[in-house]
Amino acid sequence: MARGLGVVVVAAVGVAALVAAGGGGTAGAHPPAPPIAVAPTAPADANAVTLPLKGKIVGIDPGHNGLNHTDPSYLDRQVWNGLHWEMCDTSGTETNSGYTEALFNFRVAEYLRADLIRAGARVVMTRNTNNGLGPCVDMRSFIINKAHANVAVDIHADGAIETGAKKDRGFAILEPDNPLGDNLPNKNVIASSARLGADIRAAMLAGTSMPVSNYDGKNGINNTRTDLAGLNLTRVPKILIEVGNMRDAIDARLLTSATFQQQVARALLAAIVHFLR
Repeated sequence: MARGLGVVVVAAVGVAALVAAGGGGTAGAHPPAPPIAVAPTAPADANAVTLPLKGKIVGIDPGHNGLNHTDPSYLDRQVWNGLHWEMCDTSGTETNSGYTEALFNFRVAEYLRADLIRAGARVVMTRNTNNGLGPCVDMRSFIINKAHANVAVDIHADGAIETGAKKDRGFAILEPDNPLGDNLPNKNVIASSARLGADIRAAMLAGTSMPVSNYDGKNGINNTRTDLAGLNLTRVPKILIEVGNMRDAIDARLLTSATFQQQVARALLAAIVHFLR
């Protein structure tokens, strides 16, 4: 997979630079993004390269897997998500033309992994190819927890079927909740995950042309999902992002574009740097 990003340099140079570095949004129309810029090329002086994430561990969970659809019995296995039983995983959704969510998730994750490594981070991925099964959703959290990640992101895309004239578009950020108080492992990362979600929302608006969801959550944030192992079982600050709706024609054109996938990765990097600084 082509990268085309060069050396990533992170510097506190403001929202405008982040947009100029690859974003399609209009900063003035939205709340300010994190004051972190991600430049697509290296400066003339290599000594100016900074490593803002040196010593940090970042978890990336690209949702689903490319061969999940080949083994329904594997997917149907029940795992405990902290509140009740749920399926091991699903095959994910796809665009109307057949571009799979699993592939989208993995491509964004690979771009993000490369960017994070250039910024000095150690990266833990829950899967390293798009040609396998699983792992189950509970194991994905365990992998990231065991690595003692400083922060983590679950990458997904939605599959809302549009009916009538209504167009369901945009990204949504799902944050952990703890309705039973101390009974969930995520009890200590609710507030920090919400802060991470706010940083990612702002960076997505400044660095990409994807709007906030008009059907999922409120203003792009959904903190009411307690049915997901990835959020219930996390012991590290984490969010799940539905980057767009693969069933919407406009969103699908973006989601299947390598340029947009790189923009999403840069926005996630900018938010992670801002969150951890």
